Amino acid sequence: MFEKIGLKALRKIDPETAHGLAMTALKSGLTARPGPVTSDRLQTTVAGLELPNPVGLAAGFDKNAETIGPLSAAGFGFIEVGAATPIAQPGNPKPRLFRLTEDQAAINRFGFNNEGAEAIAARLSARSKGIPVGINLGANKTSTNKAVDFAEVLKLCGPHVDFATVNVSSPNTEKLRDLQGPMALAMLLDGVMQVRGDCPVFLKIAPDLSDQDLADIAKVASDARVAAIITTNTTLDRDDLRSKHKGEAGGLSGKPLFEKSTRVLAKLGQLTDIPLIGVGGISSAEDAYTKVKAGASAVQLYTALVYGGLSLAAQIARDLDALLAKDGFENIAEAKGIEAKNWL
Repeated sequence: MFEKIGLKALRKIDPETAHGLAMTALKSGLTARPGPVTSDRLQTTVAGLELPNPVGLAAGFDKNAETIGPLSAAGFGFIEVGAATPIAQPGNPKPRLFRLTEDQAAINRFGFNNEGAEAIAARLSARSKGIPVGINLGANKTSTNKAVDFAEVLKLCGPHVDFATVNVSSPNTEKLRDLQGPMALAMLLDGVMQVRGDCPVFLKIAPDLSDQDLADIAKVASDARVAAIITTNTTLDRDDLRSKHKGEAGGLSGKPLFEKSTRVLAKLGQLTDIPLIGVGGISSAEDAYTKVKAGASAVQLYTALVYGGLSLAAQIARDLDALLAKDGFENIAEAKGIEAKNWL
């Protein structure tokens, strides 16, 4: 009840201000903390990481690793913070976050605003052990060698996290998506792998890719020994939107992304044995289950929290457990990819 009242109030103010207030509530202990939701059906291992459940928090919610403790107790199976860049930067001018309420979506053009890798690494080093925590690696807007930036962040943050994600798929940093090309991506990943130590490296890709792009990425990721691929980041598409903010520049996330990102997930699953983490438009256990059946080993969400609140994570995990039990699965891994053909 309190969460519903709070969400209603937050939706009446500027969305970035509302997000700041939500972070303050987390730090102040004003949010529910059910602890990790788990069961024999939900427990799974992805890229060597033992997850109490497969429902993760996507990067972007906690950019500066300020609320790892309360987020770890909110019902997620794993969380990802960042993106972090070598040097602190303010990001793009405000306003840069827009609710598309009629579409259950959001558009952002933050531009990797964060306090810098050193400050974030310090917080990560002080965290208590619990569910797996990862860092999203970014590049500075003014960098002349963005590939080097990823390695620099990993050097600082890698020793304090359970995985690191190479993010070449944000549409809000100029020329960043160019690094998804096979030659540029191979060179970038080579530099990152040289400094990773024991830290598993994930790759996050865009949904706006051709079949040939996906084939190239699958090969490069396999050659580089990427541990998992996160599919997908936000989209530049604006098809069939109703909100007055639909024309804003930036990446679109939320419900309109669901079908496109799930299709990319299923296609990529036919091209590689690398574990896939499904992201894009998840707002219910049914959505999460669909991603798993399309080929995901785990899932992540973020935008749905704007509309459903932080308690949504635990609810999705519990409901997913019930769906698996109803279909007779003893573990979620048994359901992976069983309906991928429906998305090809």
